[in-house]
Amino acid sequence: MANTLAVAILALLLLCALDRVRSGASDHRYNDGEVVPLYANKVGPFHNPSETYRYFDLPFCSPDGVKEKKEALGEILNGDRLVSAPYKLEFKKNKDSEVVCKSKLTKEEVAQFRAAVNKDYYFQMYYDDLPIWGFIGKVDKDRKDPSDFKYYLYKHIHFDIFYNKDRVIEINVRTDPNALVDVTEDKEAEVEYVYTVNWKETSTPFEKRMDKYSQSSSLPHHLEIHWFSIINSCVTVLLLTGFLATILMRVLKNDFVKYAHDEETAEDQEETGWKYIHGDVFRYPKYKSLFSAALGSGTQLFTLTVFIFILALVGVFYPYNRGALFTALVVIYALTSGIAGYTATSFYCQLEGTNWVRNLLLTGCLFCGPLFLTFCFLNSVAIAYTATAALPFGTIVVIVLIWTLVTSPLLVLGGIAGKNSKAEFQAPCRTTKYPREIPPLPWYRGAIPQMAMAGFLPFSAIYIELYYIFASVWGHRIYTIYSILFIVFIILLIVTAFITVALTYFQLAAEDHEWWWRSFLCGGSTGLFIYAYCLYYYHARSDMSGFMQTSFFFGYMACICYGFFLMLGTVGFRAALLFVRHIYRSIKCE
Repeated sequence: MANTLAVAILALLLLCALDRVRSGASDHRYNDGEVVPLYANKVGPFHNPSETYRYFDLPFCSPDGVKEKKEALGEILNGDRLVSAPYKLEFKKNKDSEVVCKSKLTKEEVAQFRAAVNKDYYFQMYYDDLPIWGFIGKVDKDRKDPSDFKYYLYKHIHFDIFYNKDRVIEINVRTDPNALVDVTEDKEAEVEYVYTVNWKETSTPFEKRMDKYSQSSSLPHHLEIHWFSIINSCVTVLLLTGFLATILMRVLKNDFVKYAHDEETAEDQEETGWKYIHGDVFRYPKYKSLFSAALGSGTQLFTLTVFIFILALVGVFYPYNRGALFTALVVIYALTSGIAGYTATSFYCQLEGTNWVRNLLLTGCLFCGPLFLTFCFLNSVAIAYTATAALPFGTIVVIVLIWTLVTSPLLVLGGIAGKNSKAEFQAPCRTTKYPREIPPLPWYRGAIPQMAMAGFLPFSAIYIELYYIFASVWGHRIYTIYSILFIVFIILLIVTAFITVALTYFQLAAEDHEWWWRSFLCGGSTGLFIYAYCLYYYHARSDMSGFMQTSFFFGYMACICYGFFLMLGTVGFRAALLFVRHIYRSIKCE
């Protein structure tokens, strides 16, 4: 199964690499006067990145016979809907105030443009696979009273294009601030759409034409903040690691000496502490089918994250490789479902579970179920808004087929392999027949206070980097510093593992032997902190508004944070299990 997964991932790498050179033109080389493909993608409010519409949903001049560009799965998931644009930009052919068309706007169309200008609508196009943006108009706010604001539509676009020999290297677009159409009042308006094209030669090689898009996230002041984030995280890790190592090693050493002392001393001492509950510490948890399913799903999501980081570090997700990330997420999630099935069923059988088929079904639905329900609701909202985020029926069929023909069979195969693995749960101590009563504990040793303590430290190690990720996913910033993000991810895993181990030790020392679920919940609690950060980001750091954008933001972030909860919960439990096995193996259990 591992060989199959490796081959599949290699195929995905090749697929994504081939996707990098895909264009309307096959090799991006053009002769003088040859038409270079220009596609209009979408329009939408600048502050609502999920709320985008087709370019010709606004009453722009449309060319005769609008051609739609065939798009890959990832591009459709990304909300891209490319169509041929009304502007013709031939290679190395300058144009001065070329008229696209003359149009007479009705009162309804004027009102439509005014509403769009009021919401800061922008347009996005692709010229030879290079992205370009611009605003469709502007609001004149010279007067204090909003009812006196003036709304203008831009009608003259300037394209500045740079070329190197027979290749397009860079394109910039700007609008003429003096060529305006007043759309303030509901009355018919005459519009003459005009464009100007200037070609200039540059020495920048074709291979580096995407560098300017990634440089924005690598500017010195941004890098300083990223490195400050890493130093802050490293200091947190070092302090935490040093504190835990010192405390735990000293305490454990004293415990080992105390418990290993002569029998008479041991009898006096063993009535307190974690050795006292050695007969209960490996008692299987309640709801073991759900627990095993959560571990299986968490392990799959962890594997998915690692593979995504590998592709990012290799350079697959360069800026505006349209849909590559979504394609990779769908394909890798489908291919790694066998890992979830194997891990869940294997662990469930180790816990002496009998209904492994139900456990497998639970594993398959634990993450996909909430994600599917969220998608159904949000896709219905997007359809109601006629936004490009609404997936076409054909794309939904493709995703269902992937789930039916790839994800489910691999999940079942993994489950069968896990059931037949015959692995036994390695418990250093025998479990007694009846559980020992847990003594009354103070309020701060409860599950919720412990989760709050466990989630705060890992979150404090990543919160600076979170802002840049949010600004990229839910804004228009470009994030390309994957190496720094990978370091932060490693730090997150280390802090999560250490804090869970520490809290597990203090829980056992208080003679509370129900540590299985607690370690999972404490490890995953960082996901809840990230969701709390979503509330702060939405209200304090963004200008998002409207029902669609709000529901998309909180809906999909809930799914992402739930995924983090499962993944980090798995990391926390695995670290705690290693620790508990180690300390009970080091003492003599009767």
